[in-house]
Amino acid sequence: MTSKHVAVLLGGISSERPVSLSSGNACATALEAEGYKVTRVDVGRDVAQVLQALNPDVAFNALHGPFGEDGTIQGVLEYLAIPYTHSGVAASALAMDKAQAKIIARDVGIPVAEAKVMSRFDIGSKHPIAPPYVVKPVREGSSFGVVIVQEDQSHPPQVLTSAEWRYGDRVMVERFIAGREFTCGVMGDEALGVIEVIPQGHSFYDFDAKYAEGGSKHVLPAEISPNIYQKIQILALKAHQAMGCRGVSRSDFRFDDRFSEEGELIWLEINTQPGMTPTSLLPEMAAHAGYTFGEFLRWMVEDASCLR
Repeated sequence: MTSKHVAVLLGGISSERPVSLSSGNACATALEAEGYKVTRVDVGRDVAQVLQALNPDVAFNALHGPFGEDGTIQGVLEYLAIPYTHSGVAASALAMDKAQAKIIARDVGIPVAEAKVMSRFDIGSKHPIAPPYVVKPVREGSSFGVVIVQEDQSHPPQVLTSAEWRYGDRVMVERFIAGREFTCGVMGDEALGVIEVIPQGHSFYDFDAKYAEGGSKHVLPAEISPNIYQKIQILALKAHQAMGCRGVSRSDFRFDDRFSEEGELIWLEINTQPGMTPTSLLPEMAAHAGYTFGEFLRWMVEDASCLR
């Protein structure tokens, strides 16, 4: 048992608030069971004052999306000198920006898909690259705003210039990679198991496939050749280290094996604040490695620090 006081940061003001509430409450309950004194902090604009008054020993960051995983809350915690979990200011900002993360990954030899960053208003009525392609907001998570443009589509998606769009003006247009979806977590300096994610009733691993019960099937360990399995682990760890990540992260991949067993393996992105909901991938990988949910969270709390 421990008397350490942990402030679990949850909720927040991004599009991913509902996911963060689910993640944060699950983590808070498990940390209480581990013997920690836990305070749930629903993060708003007054978070600095709230945390200063609480004066916790550790902040467990269960936020998702802008302000929570882009270096913003990390900067606040550094200023307050409160040790915190997950990655620091620079790594969080780099990983959250899909375009910058792709440049870093490519520079260290990680295979990425061809892409270009544009203003959504400049896409207009003509395809910016030959379809099929994917349009992604540069700084969002949980597949918010992701649009797949099929080969037979005559024009770019009209939603990009509509008043309903709320995911920022910079978007990344990326070559669509057909095939299977894989993901691999990193814990400290060790790659965890590789999961194949198979969406159920969804065209890709979108928000509902990620978080709705039965939205996807997880195969762990993934049923692929040992050399591809190991390659995914090596690349996930390489991305984690290249971005300067700390604590845990999770990298996502596409693997097109339609024409050969070796196929084409492409790194998509790295997530520095992986979900901790009942359907989330990283806790499943940790369990496969022998950690209970509580033990996994305890490792993160004890790993917490400033200057990450």
